Amino acid sequence: MDMETYPLLKLLSEQMNLETAEECRPSGYSKVKPSVTDRDISITPAHLPGGKSILLLKTLLTSACERDCFYCPFRAGRDFRRATFKPIEFADLFMNLVNRRIAEGIFLSSSVAGGGIHTQDKLLETADILRRKYGFRGYIHLKIMPGAEKAQVERAMQLVDRVSVNLEAPNTERLARLAPQKVFLEELLQPLRWIEDIRRNSPPSNKWNRRWPSTVTQFVAGGSDESDLELLETTRWLHKDVGLSRAYFSAFHPIPDTPFENKPAVNPLREQRLYQGSFLIRDYGFSLEELPFKEDGNLPLLIDPKFAWAQINLSEKPIEVNKASRQELIRIPGIGQKSADAILKARRFNKFRDLSTLKKIGISVERASPFILLDGRKSSFQLPLL
Repeated sequence: MDMETYPLLKLLSEQMNLETAEECRPSGYSKVKPSVTDRDISITPAHLPGGKSILLLKTLLTSACERDCFYCPFRAGRDFRRATFKPIEFADLFMNLVNRRIAEGIFLSSSVAGGGIHTQDKLLETADILRRKYGFRGYIHLKIMPGAEKAQVERAMQLVDRVSVNLEAPNTERLARLAPQKVFLEELLQPLRWIEDIRRNSPPSNKWNRRWPSTVTQFVAGGSDESDLELLETTRWLHKDVGLSRAYFSAFHPIPDTPFENKPAVNPLREQRLYQGSFLIRDYGFSLEELPFKEDGNLPLLIDPKFAWAQINLSEKPIEVNKASRQELIRIPGIGQKSADAILKARRFNKFRDLSTLKKIGISVERASPFILLDGRKSSFQLPLL
């Protein structure tokens, strides 16, 4: 990497912690800090949709932006040094990182410069060079720009493994408070509809690996004073109606020299609760109405929503592990989808009669024990003596 391209890449990638897609996370709520390699270039440990872990370069093609979003470090009205790569320059740089085994995949976004259509063309040109000129067959996640055309969206889907459109807020009213120059329905929601339409009605035979890419979005949690209920209501609709694979949530924190620089940061625990709520809806069969929202429309911060639901619904009606269906099992705190399958498999041979047998197959008995029966009896979990 030469002395000219390194400072540009560093400038373009230094604020990409705001993009949480594919990010590896610990069991708690704090974000994983990117690993530091090759003279302080940030490479993010990332989980791909299929579960594989790779080193992912997250960056922009340009940080020059004509939009003036109130929370964004790249907003047009903010005074800082901008940087821009030409598509061929960036493709050369990225392949250098790949060949040196510093990066294995890429998340490529951009600020909007010269309009959404023009910016999308630059992103598409970069992806096309990587695939067709350099034969790169690794992971590419490409951002769809506000105002992109349907033909551009389809071309992106032919080149990459994942596409994303950041809605940022759950509806038109909330987006106006956060990014007043963006149009929620026409610029942001419409491309998500196009993606699902293309996926349903066009054969993926001209896709580079013969599969259409997955689709994700991201919200700025707390940026527009929206409630968790609003965010999860929109998320539920996106999963159901436009085939969204996953919603990401980034807890708002203020950036200097923006209109929101004095707005209080959002507790990172809220981000964690939103993920938990969205997974309960997407993967565990919970309805929005079943989630334990408070009067203000937010989830409790100090207790996860699955445990809060169980306290209300299962404390007096515990579930018999030896008879419960898979759907009933996955609603018990401490039991996930894989551990529910392990229970169903194990009980074909023997009944569960004590917590130790559940613990052996990976169940979190500390969380599950208040809400289950084992062979008709309730067992209390006790911490081991020191």
